[in-house]
Amino acid sequence: MSMIQSENFSLYYGNKLAVNRVSMDIEISGVTAIIGPSGCGKSSFLRSINRMNDLIPNTRIEGRLTVDGKDVYDKRTDLVQLRRHVGMVFQRPNPFPKSIFDNIVYGPRLQGIRNHTKLNEIVEHCLKNAALWDEVKDILSKSALALSGGQQQRLCIARALATQPRVLLMDEPCSALDPIAAGKIEELIVALKEQYTVVIVTHNMQQAARISDRTAFFCLGELIEYSDTNTIFTNPSNPQTEAYITGRFG
Repeated sequence: MSMIQSENFSLYYGNKLAVNRVSMDIEISGVTAIIGPSGCGKSSFLRSINRMNDLIPNTRIEGRLTVDGKDVYDKRTDLVQLRRHVGMVFQRPNPFPKSIFDNIVYGPRLQGIRNHTKLNEIVEHCLKNAALWDEVKDILSKSALALSGGQQQRLCIARALATQPRVLLMDEPCSALDPIAAGKIEELIVALKEQYTVVIVTHNMQQAARISDRTAFFCLGELIEYSDTNTIFTNPSNPQTEAYITGRFG
């Protein structure tokens, strides 16, 4: 079954076409990686799924994009609810200048949860799911900004999990991290894929090969090829895909 479906979906920034008639189904659970050269539309497509592109002036879309069967761009769509169910983790860690505890409970408090016992349970559950609990359980009142880069990124993942999303979007979540911290994030993504539908944009093809179940190759705003990851990296059907993964362009 599909969690995310796009049908001839296009995105424009003013007159510039960033995503061109992309049609793809992203299955429930598992990790889908989107790869391609810089400026190929992969991050633009990712941000379209929870309408983060609405923050950019003069954007417009054509076609259809649904999450769990609901049209993301329907005028009746509640953006708060959409972004609750479709969490986002960005390229650089962006913890709030608050305590570790307050970072996690920020979303639940907005949803009206005030019971301290319940908030404590949410913090522990999300930090454990983000493989961070053992490292921070004794310093929850400490500023999140004092954590290392890798810890901050896992905290941001825990913060996204606190709103009980069904989908996690990750826009190059390891690119600002050292190899050891990146490895921990990769392990975390693999662990999360049983519970969540994860869509990750990455320039790192080795990373896509290691952690994803399916891979989509974008170029010049178009979806060139989309298949299970092993096929994409060992037997691609499109010459452009083969040229990219073998390093002949990009």
